[in-house]
Amino acid sequence: MSGVDYGKRSIRKGASDAIIRLAEENGTAFPPDVKRSVEDIAKTGGTPLVVAEMQDGSVTVLGVIHLKDIVKGGIKERFAELRKAGIKTVMITGDNPLTAAAIAAEAGVDDYIAEATPEAKLKRIRDEQANGHLVAMVGDGTNDAPALAQADVGVAMNSGTQAAREAGNMVDLDNNPTKLLEVVQIGKQLLMTRGALTTFSIANDVAKYFAIIPAIFATVYATNGVGALSALNIMQLATPQSAILSAIIFNALVIVALIPLALRGVAYKPLPASTLLWKNFLLYGVGGVLVPFVGIKVIDILVVALHLV
Repeated sequence: MSGVDYGKRSIRKGASDAIIRLAEENGTAFPPDVKRSVEDIAKTGGTPLVVAEMQDGSVTVLGVIHLKDIVKGGIKERFAELRKAGIKTVMITGDNPLTAAAIAAEAGVDDYIAEATPEAKLKRIRDEQANGHLVAMVGDGTNDAPALAQADVGVAMNSGTQAAREAGNMVDLDNNPTKLLEVVQIGKQLLMTRGALTTFSIANDVAKYFAIIPAIFATVYATNGVGALSALNIMQLATPQSAILSAIIFNALVIVALIPLALRGVAYKPLPASTLLWKNFLLYGVGGVLVPFVGIKVIDILVVALHLV
């Protein structure tokens, strides 16, 4: 509640519950028609601000101002993408419960907290973190600053207060709350690309050595060219020399082939983390094992055919 005093008159505006308390403290009943207007505005997703006048110890309710938050176009679809990625969205607002419920339904968030104080915002984030969750906070007001500072990722709007911008980890110049989706996508794509390259490289090296080492030792204890360890040469590489040369050539080709992947990054789709993990494990882990067997065998055939060894 705030307002202005001039002479013997005092004008106050604020949330309906604050004006109701002001009226009750001064022995004045809150008008039923104003109360109905407050409820009607709140049900439509608007924010009702009640205006009252204090004079000579009495309170007169003058009327209601209807403020309307405009939900950005496409925000419901953006929140749906976050939900596909396994991210839960919670709207924390100082609005009354009716207004908060209407806006939450229009925006498509998973949960909401109404009439939230800075302490309530901070407590919710700490509770989520205590449960092992990573929390991102998007805000623009001074009341959001403590929560922005506490969150694992704090995104402040460029149009917000100085306190909010200083408390956040980053500032969104476009003032778009759903920009958090891009932040998540870029972060996950970086992690996925690093994990994919590492997994493929390790699997690829293991497979290469498993392929060429048996071929190298195939002629050990050989009798008429057939050694006791030749059974381990499951790829039937021609000679130890061809096996080593094939592995070297294959390794050079793989490094060149991985450069575009490292520059472009692994394609990200809004899916749960466990789904992405198994998908990329099969593609780059199992693929990293199978590709060397096929590639080295093909190169070995060409090496022998071209009489390079």
